[in-house]
Amino acid sequence: MDIGFKLPPINRIGLADPFRWLGGAVGDLIQAPAACLTYGLLLSAASFGLCYGLYRTNAAYWVLALSLGFVFIAPMMAMGIYEAGRRLEAGEKPRLMEILWVRQAVRQDTAYLGVLLVLIYMFWGQIAQIVYGLSTYQIHRTPQTLFEFAVHTPDGLRMMAVGSIIGGILAFVTFSLVVVSVPMLLDRNENVFVAAVTSVRAVNANFGPLLLWAFLISALMSLSALTGFIALIAVFPILGLASWRAYRALVGARS
Repeated sequence: MDIGFKLPPINRIGLADPFRWLGGAVGDLIQAPAACLTYGLLLSAASFGLCYGLYRTNAAYWVLALSLGFVFIAPMMAMGIYEAGRRLEAGEKPRLMEILWVRQAVRQDTAYLGVLLVLIYMFWGQIAQIVYGLSTYQIHRTPQTLFEFAVHTPDGLRMMAVGSIIGGILAFVTFSLVVVSVPMLLDRNENVFVAAVTSVRAVNANFGPLLLWAFLISALMSLSALTGFIALIAVFPILGLASWRAYRALVGARS
């Protein structure tokens, strides 16, 4: 079927590649530690500040929901780290201001994708609220009472199971749309439709390896949240640099 434009080719990868991306990202981080770790520190501080503010207003439920949903908007927040990966690949050493303000990212198609991810994030918040509301008639205002409910009661365990299933499906659909589309919009002068379709094609052609990659991202982000976002200082730059490597490995040059 002729769709009026030519899509870039998709490369095949193996199950070992996500681990190679992470290993390569650690090496990239060592080359530019100051800029990348400062970027991670700023994001970590903002995440902690938001969650602390919710905690102080007795909104423990929203701390959990927003922390788990962070993966939906993380790809757009990693735009500066993708730029760091691009510069390192070109043999340059990225400076902090160059990755805090990425000129190539300020365009209409990037904004469209960003709005979509924010809407998905808000949709997840509403779903999580519905699941929570259907699971209990009580309001748990502190993390301690919410934790006790979630892991020590049948209703809480059902809530966690249902929320994990729905959230996992929504997260993987989002992942399929953005796994290569966000760095692709930074790297190439493509529209958001081409970038999103290319991303879905990459997942379809490499379902097993990219399912593993999605699991690794979710696991590392969840562990970062459990540390009060302290680990995010290093984890976020590593995942961003690894995601740039993933994009380069998955999307070939258009012939």
